[in-house]
Formats: sequence, C-alpha cells, structure tokens
Amino acid sequence: MHRHFKITIKGKVQGVFFRAGVQGVARDLGLYGYVKNLLNGDVFAEVEGNEDALQKLLDWCHTGTKNSKVIDVIVEPASLIPYDNFQIKY
Repeated sequence: MHRHFKITIKGKVQGVFFRAGVQGVARDLGLYGYVKNLLNGDVFAEVEGNEDALQKLLDWCHTGTKNSKVIDVIVEPASLIPYDNFQIKY
C-alpha cells in the first residue's frame, strides 16, 4: 500500500548532510518526494511510497548522519501527490 508522510526532523540536522542522507536513502528505497531545510533549523520532508520502505526511511531519520543529533521525528500522514523523483529543495 502506498502512503504519503510529512516528516519533520528536529535537532542538529542542518549543516551535517542530513538532506543528502535522506535523499540517498529515499532513492535507494524507491521513495518519491522532497526534503528541505526549514528556517527554524528543522528538516522537513514529504515522502511517499510503500509502507515498508517508508518505515525504513523513518528508522534512518531517527539516527541520521554521523554528525547529526536527532531529538524528534514528527510524522503526519497526508494525501498522495504524484511525485516522479526525490529531490532536495533549496
């Protein structure tokens, strides 16, 4: 079953290649959507794909990159959007 999640990651997640990590994992798992930095220091992603792959990405988000320090991962289900790739938004 395909699902769509809005994900907000809080902590030390900017300037530590977190967005690139999300993109790499999402692409490896066949997920679609985007990831971007927020002005408040959080990272936000909209991601869709099969439920197992989404759970693997969420598990990765709780750990993050080598230099990140994740405090919280907030997940909100949302309606599907027909994304055709996974990109970093600037």
